[in-house]
Amino acid sequence: MNLSKATAGSQVRVTRLGGDMRQLSRLASVGVIPGSVLQVRRNDRRRPLLVFSRDTLLALGRRGCDDIQVEEVSA
Repeated sequence: MNLSKATAGSQVRVTRLGGDMRQLSRLASVGVIPGSVLQVRRNDRRRPLLVFSRDTLLALGRRGCDDIQVEEVSA
């Protein structure tokens, strides 16, 4: 599934990144790479997705989240 479909409060692992080189570079600079675990904090319609990664709260745009493939991590 893509990141924009993840529910608030869930933990997901990044399996694949897509998008242009600018987006991939930005995501890598904040530690969002394949294998990293993200905590979804907020996923409201028509608003940026808020995720927690490596002690940092990130706001990711909706279009960018469609290019990030994730799988849910069981507790």
